Amino acid sequence: MVLPRSRELLERARRRTQYLWSMLVQTFRLMVGVPDYETYVRHRQEKHPGIPWMSHTEFFRERQRKRYESGAGKCC
Repeated sequence: MVLPRSRELLERARRRTQYLWSMLVQTFRLMVGVPDYETYVRHRQEKHPGIPWMSHTEFFRERQRKRYESGAGKCC
């Protein structure tokens, strides 16, 4: 039998672990240049409500275009 206090501590630990995992995944994606669509959508919902946002495909293509058309990362 799990006591109410123990259940609360387990739930808090689960939420914390989930949060840390999501931050770790986001960090690795940014390190290798993979854009974070979920963060983009959350930003658009919070800061620009009522304005439609790009689909996942549009977002990915736009980020790739900006990344590679800038000339950054070219060796020659």
